[in-house]
Amino acid sequence: MGKIWFVTGSSRGLGRHFVEAALSRGDRVAATARNAAHLSELVVAHGDAVIPLELDVTDKAAVFESVKRAKEHFGRLDVIVNNAGYGLLGAVEELTERELRDQLETNLFGALWVVQAALPHLREQGGGHIVQISSVGGVTAMPLGGGYHASKWALEGLSESLAQEVAGFGIKVTLVEPGSYATEGAAGAVHAEAHPLYLGARESFAEFAKTLDAGDPAAAGQALLKIVDSGDPPLRVFLGIHGGPMVQQVYADRLKTWADWQDLAVQAHGHTPKG
Repeated sequence: MGKIWFVTGSSRGLGRHFVEAALSRGDRVAATARNAAHLSELVVAHGDAVIPLELDVTDKAAVFESVKRAKEHFGRLDVIVNNAGYGLLGAVEELTERELRDQLETNLFGALWVVQAALPHLREQGGGHIVQISSVGGVTAMPLGGGYHASKWALEGLSESLAQEVAGFGIKVTLVEPGSYATEGAAGAVHAEAHPLYLGARESFAEFAKTLDAGDPAAAGQALLKIVDSGDPPLRVFLGIHGGPMVQQVYADRLKTWADWQDLAVQAHGHTPKG
């Protein structure tokens, strides 16, 4: 019968390729987008294997209704993919409260609402797989990405706790951490009002972005199929070539810093540990 998917942010970018990969092998998908008209090509190509749902993930009530509709339509839900999100570019000093709150509403709370809406259905059927689309920026941080990193680091912590909480129900959780891909994602990013003091940081970021070898999003779609088909899927997995080398250095630096300051950490305990 294949798997039944619920995928947010399906109109473009990686989300679209995740949906197309699932449909291409005979799975069925409840695909959501802020504008359902952008999903019409999927319906034409795949017919009743896909149900298009108009959804703004920041609308909690609408999220619960969409998940309910998908479950009633297909009878079950096997894979939940929280893909809806966008980037926010700006130095921490430049960010407005509204920009940061909007970022968290979509990237963090949107995923939370989907998880909370889906969990009762997954528990009732005895299992399922929640896939949280994070980022290499969910485990590292760069200048001008503070707001975006805040949303993805929060998603990482939320999801690591979630994985432990639902394992006993047969529900699996995977944080997918893509690197750079040739999608329309950059065009949808929000840019904070630039301050002249951070012009150099912006120029450096632009030069760094040019060096990235963007991956093929269709390949990412095929990779996700292997993840959800695994009997023992990872809690965290990179997509693309950038994450592994970057994070190895970041974590090596963190471990060294903690080790260098371990004597102070022990002193701060204040007394000799028992035992």
